[in-house]
Amino acid sequence: MRHLKKGWKLKRTASHRKALLRNLAMSLFEHKKIVTTVAKAKALRPFVEKIITRAKRAVIREKNGQLPEGMKYDIHSRRLVASLIPNKAIVQELFDTIAPTVLDRPGGYTRIVKLGFRRGDAAELAAIELVDWGAPQDGNVSLKQSKKKAAKKTSKAKAPAESKKKAAKATEPVAEQTPEPVAEKTEAVMPSTEVKEEKPQAEVSSSSEESALAEEAQTAEDVTSASAESDAISEKPSQDEIKSEN
Repeated sequence: MRHLKKGWKLKRTASHRKALLRNLAMSLFEHKKIVTTVAKAKALRPFVEKIITRAKRAVIREKNGQLPEGMKYDIHSRRLVASLIPNKAIVQELFDTIAPTVLDRPGGYTRIVKLGFRRGDAAELAAIELVDWGAPQDGNVSLKQSKKKAAKKTSKAKAPAESKKKAAKATEPVAEQTPEPVAEKTEAVMPSTEVKEEKPQAEVSSSSEESALAEEAQTAEDVTSASAESDAISEKPSQDEIKSEN
């Protein structure tokens, strides 16, 4: 039987344990999520939820006008919370931000998620967070459904974008076509003429051979004519020979 064994001692004295829970609670209210051991997270949960419940009831009384005359704020509740959390900024955030957010939630303001074992001392770690600042959806979610929803969203997002592009193209003014300069046209036509000229290579080679043969024949005729003239000149008698004959 577990008589007088309520709560977690955490291997600390009462004063040390109280200071530890205060510091953890301040960190949780400030950052909305902290990572600690599973034992500390389980000890912190009731401590934090009682403080949040007190702040929530104070905010409800302030909204409903259930305070004494001339009072706008529940000072008594704020002082009780401040005795457990010695930080004015965090107490102000608790009453102004956290408590109004959880007005419709009947308890269960925190969530504990186990993270495995710590490297070194193998202590079991857990993350404790405020539910309203955690994941937007609780429970298991199938990956197939999430992929299908993501595909549908992307397809829906692409459809209006494509329609906008088509409408923009339809509304765009048609650019006037300016005539191209003649020089550019001739330059564009030149490569085709060059290609046509390059095709009859055999004809060019035959014509060059014929011209070479004609030149050789002409030179031969010139040589023969020059030799004939020289022979004729040599056959003619000179003037001295004519005189001697006379």
